[in-house]
Parts: sequence; structure tokens; C-alpha cells
Amino acid sequence: MKKLFIGSLAWATDNASLRAFFEQFGVVTKAEVVYERDNPNRSRGFGFVEFENDDDAAQAVAKGDGAELDGRNITVSEAKSRD
Repeated sequence: MKKLFIGSLAWATDNASLRAFFEQFGVVTKAEVVYERDNPNRSRGFGFVEFENDDDAAQAVAKGDGAELDGRNITVSEAKSRD
């Protein structure tokens, strides 16, 4: 399983639209937009997507980085651990 960081998300992007976009690359096990702690209705402009297959995740990085989602060009990269 591979986790990806998705940046530059539009404020309108939600978990469902994030998942729908990335399912074109393979089986998504989790798609989550991160929201503000003090305002759970406001996106922080980034999120994470987990793929079942590492090859699908690699394809998502290659083809998804710079692609348009909900009117914004997003950034897609492998998520870094918070060690």
C-alpha cells in the first residue's frame, strides 16, 4: 500500500471527488481531504490518497501531478512520514 500527498486542492474538493479522480489510476483504499481544526467545513487545501497497489500509485504521481481537479492544478507526490 502506498500513500500519496495531494496539494493545491480547490476549496470545493471533498473526499468523494478526490477518490473519484484518483480511481482512474487504480484501486483507492482511502481518500481524505484535510480540514481546519477550528472550522471543519474549510479545507486546508491538501489531502492524502492511499492505493492498494504501488504501481497504481506510481502512475497516479506520474499522470496526476499537474493535472486539473475541480479547476486547480494539483500536486501529487509520495507522502513523507512524520518521524
